[in-house]
Formats: sequence, C-alpha cells, structure tokens
Amino acid sequence: MALSISAVVLLAIIVFLLVKKSGLKAGHAVVCMLLGFYLASSTMAPTISELTNNLAGMIGSLNF
Repeated sequence: MALSISAVVLLAIIVFLLVKKSGLKAGHAVVCMLLGFYLASSTMAPTISELTNNLAGMIGSLNF
C-alpha cells in the first residue's frame, strides 16, 4: 500500500509541474485523471498493477 501512495504522490507532483512549467492545461490533466480512474476499473487493472509492482521491484533491487 505504501508503494501505491508514493506513486500517486509522485505522479501528482509530475502533473503539477507539467501544468505549471510545460504548458499542460488543467483540462488535459483532468482527462488524464479520468483515464486513470477508468483504467483502474477495467480488466487491465491487474496487469497494470503487476507490471508496476515488478518494475518497482526491479528498481528496488538495483545497487549503486
């Protein structure tokens, strides 16, 4: 659950920066949010969640 919350915060910061600095309009951000909500309730949600967890696991296992 902590991963989901931190990913949401990270994505919210990225969207905020895109709105402020890159000229992304607030309407575009709303459309992206709605797309996320619809994807979360679709049949693709488990696949996206598994992909995200696997990617986070790969990043977490990197040694610097």
